This record gives sequence, structure tokens and C-alpha cells, in this order.
Amino acid sequence: MTPQHGYRNIWIGLFVIAAFMGYGFWLIYLRDFAPGKEEWAAAYGSGEHFESRLAHVHGNLLALLNVLFGYLIVKLPVRGATAAWASWLSLAGLLMPIGILAEVYFGLSPVVVFVGAASMVAGTLVLAFGVATQRGG
Repeated sequence: MTPQHGYRNIWIGLFVIAAFMGYGFWLIYLRDFAPGKEEWAAAYGSGEHFESRLAHVHGNLLALLNVLFGYLIVKLPVRGATAAWASWLSLAGLLMPIGILAEVYFGLSPVVVFVGAASMVAGTLVLAFGVATQRGG
């Protein structure tokens, strides 16, 4: 079996990093250059401004973890169902920052945030188990 699951995590993770980098530039624009920047900056540490920054930071972190997990799946002897579960659960972890943005901009339920967070933890545990049960574990 080829390490296709790992490559999927890598390329999706890199695209998501780029997207959240762009979102970070948008946040900088709102804070420093947009009309009404003073009001936006005054509320920077609370409410939707805080949530927006939280989404930006977690989006980049979880995307970077997907790149790392993908690399590990490709390079280490983690294959089969373990690799598939670790890959898909880690990708589902990206629902966390997406869910935060959905809360901020569309008023959606925070359930998606919890599902994403739980998925990332589960994906991490599955990958840890897969690595631990291979040679040298």
C-alpha cells in the first residue's frame, strides 16, 4: 500500500496554512488599516475579535500538525487502517478552526469546534499507537 494518506494530509495542510495566513493578513488589515480600525483594535481582546484570532492561530497550528502527521505517515511504517484513521481524523481536526469561524461569521453552533478538537486528539492517539506498535515501539 502506498502512503497516500500521508500525502493527502501534507497537501491539504499546506493549503490550509496558506488560507489561514491570508486570514491573518486580513486581521492585520482590520486592526491597522481599515476604516474604523480604532474601534476594532479597542475590542481586539474580546468577543468576535478574540475568536477570530483564536481561529487564525488554531487553523495554522492544526494545519501544520497535519503536514507533520502526513510526513510521519509517509516516512514511518504506519500503514493500512491505522494510517487511514490517523489521516482522516487529523484532517477532521481542521473542523475546529473552521467551526470557530462559522460561529463568528454565521452564528453557528460550537458543536463543530468540539468535533474538530476531539477528532484531532483521536487522530494523534491513533498515530501514536501506530508508531508505538511498529518496530522499536
